[in-house]
Amino acid sequence: MALPYKIATLLYCFNEQDEVLLLERAQEPNLGLWSPCGGKLHTETGESPYACACREAQEEMEISLSASDLHLAGLVSEHGYQGRSHWLMFLFEVKRKLAAAPPPHREGRFQFFPRLALAGLKLPQTDRESIWPWFWQHRGGFFAAHCHCHTDGQNEWTLEEAKVSASLAPTFSQ
Repeated sequence: MALPYKIATLLYCFNEQDEVLLLERAQEPNLGLWSPCGGKLHTETGESPYACACREAQEEMEISLSASDLHLAGLVSEHGYQGRSHWLMFLFEVKRKLAAAPPPHREGRFQFFPRLALAGLKLPQTDRESIWPWFWQHRGGFFAAHCHCHTDGQNEWTLEEAKVSASLAPTFSQ
């Protein structure tokens, strides 16, 4: 059975204490789970991933960003996510630190969390399994990964590329 392919961006935002901003989702996908904010590309208009990330930052967080405010941290493809669709996700770390959490939005509510608190949060399974660990491991660099999501709930991951930036690693060290 053919599934639709969705293309999205995710924004990894931090405050001065290096706490990560997450959205408790009030809508599908991932209803009730904590994830970075973001959204689907407007493919019908030819929107770029960077333009999508900037648009989503404005719509969901009321923050004006430009492409130069973003670092492409990762590229993740998911085959058959929840048996409903395939996903191609561009993961961007926002270089600017946020002073406060954005106000609640129709997509959910925002909150900052220290890195260690993520282990106790309700996160999407793919985020918990591999996306967050690889994000932290390659922070300041780049990683690309593919997940084959099986109908039995098991996921088969392949790390396709990984680079740690020598110039950024000390800045982003955890």
